[in-house]
Amino acid sequence: MGTRDRILQVAADLVARSPDGDVSTRAVCEAAGVGAPALYRHFGDKEGLLSAVVDQGFDRYLATKRDRTPGTDPVRDLREGWDTHTDFALRNPNLYRLMNSPAMRTPPAAALESHRILTGDLRRAAEQGKLRLAPELAAQMIMSANVGVCLMLVSRPATFDDRTLSRRVRDAVHTAVFVPGVMADTATDTGTGTGTGSGEAEALGDGRSGSGSAAPAPATASAAGAPAAGRGEATVSATAARLGALLRGTAGPGLTGAESALLAEWLDRLADATPDRP
Repeated sequence: MGTRDRILQVAADLVARSPDGDVSTRAVCEAAGVGAPALYRHFGDKEGLLSAVVDQGFDRYLATKRDRTPGTDPVRDLREGWDTHTDFALRNPNLYRLMNSPAMRTPPAAALESHRILTGDLRRAAEQGKLRLAPELAAQMIMSANVGVCLMLVSRPATFDDRTLSRRVRDAVHTAVFVPGVMADTATDTGTGTGTGSGEAEALGDGRSGSGSAAPAPATASAAGAPAAGRGEATVSATAARLGALLRGTAGPGLTGAESALLAEWLDRLADATPDRP
């Protein structure tokens, strides 16, 4: 192992074991058996070192996502993607806080890749008519909710101690972005509810409150049971989201580039419209 890799590995180990997730360059140099000039030569300063630790963390997180083969049901893939994200955070709390720290002024390329993977899965859902929003907005909603709940779980575990919390937030957000009935169908097909999976339960520990059995999934309105106005709004939004996703995936027949861009903008506005928006 070269000097740079040794310093990086030691820094990552110290971050993981630190009570507050912080490390000093002196401690890293002592544990790695190198002088300060070697650390500064390879990483520039402490921020550069921690940025390298974050890059390494995102690579670990993305390893399973890069290697996976997308399934035929993008909604199921998105549910599993959320759970994988939460499991990683719970197993690497200090690293996860560092990965999402405001101190990291420039988002790592791997963080942007993670967002692209999420958006790609949502585009597949839109192409199947399952998304009621434009994929880009849906990705922002899901990512911010997933990161937010994970940060609460790892930063304030004494307060956020319900082992079903992540799944409940996941289902609530997915219900907001998918057309009525999709969540119920997916839960039935996979046999899953809001209960914690084995990996998440193990990471949370047996001392957390909440039942270990699967909790009932939040109620989702079916297309048949939704009010007529709600069905109409959902149909327009889902149709616009689907057409927008298909338009981006193929060359717009008979349209110029400018016309395709304008049509995409209109479709996004229709997909993202809310009842209280003028």
